[in-house]
Amino acid sequence: MEVSLHSHIGQHPNIIEWFATGEDAIWKWIAMEYAQGGDLFDKIEADVGISEDIAHFYFLQLISGVSYMHSKGVGHRDIKPENILLSDTGNLKIADFGLATLFEYQGKQKLSSTMCGSPPYIAPEVITSSKSAQTRGGTKAIGYAANMVDIWSCGVVLFVLLVGNTPWDEPTSQSWEFQEYIRQDGRSSDDLWQKLPLNVLSLLRGMMNVDPAERFTFEKIKHHPWYTRPNPLATPDGKMKDPIALATKMLENLKIDFSQLPSASQRNPSRSQDGMDVDSEEVSRFSFTQPETPINDVMFDWERPPRAYASGFSASQPTTIKDGGICTMNNGAAGLPHAQNLHELAGLSDEPTMSQFSAAPQVPLSLTQFARHFNDILPNYSLTRFFSHVSSELLLHLLSDALTKLNVPIPSIPQMQGRDHIAWIKVRTVDGRQCALTGDIVVDSYRTENAELLEVRFVKVKGDPLEWRRFFKSVVVLCKEGVYIPEGQ
Repeated sequence: MEVSLHSHIGQHPNIIEWFATGEDAIWKWIAMEYAQGGDLFDKIEADVGISEDIAHFYFLQLISGVSYMHSKGVGHRDIKPENILLSDTGNLKIADFGLATLFEYQGKQKLSSTMCGSPPYIAPEVITSSKSAQTRGGTKAIGYAANMVDIWSCGVVLFVLLVGNTPWDEPTSQSWEFQEYIRQDGRSSDDLWQKLPLNVLSLLRGMMNVDPAERFTFEKIKHHPWYTRPNPLATPDGKMKDPIALATKMLENLKIDFSQLPSASQRNPSRSQDGMDVDSEEVSRFSFTQPETPINDVMFDWERPPRAYASGFSASQPTTIKDGGICTMNNGAAGLPHAQNLHELAGLSDEPTMSQFSAAPQVPLSLTQFARHFNDILPNYSLTRFFSHVSSELLLHLLSDALTKLNVPIPSIPQMQGRDHIAWIKVRTVDGRQCALTGDIVVDSYRTENAELLEVRFVKVKGDPLEWRRFFKSVVVLCKEGVYIPEGQ
């Protein structure tokens, strides 16, 4: 079904392009466009969001892609941050059609009844339709319109873009935020709603109307004053006017405040004390497109992230250093400059990852002066990483303590001497919205003749990228004595 519907959609600049498919005795594969820019929401600050202009720009692209998809009769049914990616030029790309359905064919529409999606982004009728089927003894439920479900999800995504958090855990009676939203007819008193620009509220209420029959259509969305507002970041036809300026604003918005207490990755820790319980009924009652148990196959290590300086640099190999600058090793990788002290490491202050640790985050002039493309400012690798100047033993102790305080169950952390990495920590938990969150914390080492610098990368395998960044920030704050910040930042 995924192959059939994805290929049926055809080409659109804001949808991952489908190329081909095939299978052999072991694998069924799909060849698709590579979203080199990674997750959009990896570059959005948790609990803060992004500027109204940037949110507006990406909302325009999201609506463009989803409305085109609907014009082909296809409903996505899983619109959420995990499935919203970026191209290398910074343009939005909708991905993952594993839960897509054909809701219209030859002028005839059909309803869906499968309960699928991610709880914070799912429309309420998806849940009520499933419950209706259960109360009727398994008979066919009334169903829901897949296209209207997508519009609700797009509204939640816009909300998250603007404030950096979802409005509720799930749209059910179990969520007091959602219940208040209903009681107040969309005029919630919750602090998150108070952060929203006033002129976007009516658009969100229209897209997130609990009555699908009254919910905004794309025609109403595209005529709303907030949608049609001028945007200095976009051309009249919706294209990116200045990629460098947009990327710079996004990078400057990322900030880790060491004076703030970490936000727990689990709002109710008692609900999941065992890392193996995160796929309980509470989490897995929805259909997900990705397998609940990530594939462990060293031959297909899809999520191994690039190192910050050069993807070819090997942590297991000694670094050959020449005084005064970067040298080229035999394998073609770049080493670090010679330094008596870590703060003299040339180039580290220009690493995009480092700006988020500054008291007043700003993009180094050395980046903006020579930048020609979006990803010259915002790299295609994840920004959920930090460098450490302490010993590997102390760093692993800090990481272990931090994860314990966040109620994230982990085994003892063995050092992997003589291997590709100093340590590789598997993380398996649930996020603040009680959704599954899994990934790896990978520790590598850069060595010079007189100094060693550790790089700690947080690699999301499954889950909301915004929640993964929130988890990353919490760990970093708890490990602050081991986080290296260049002088002057």
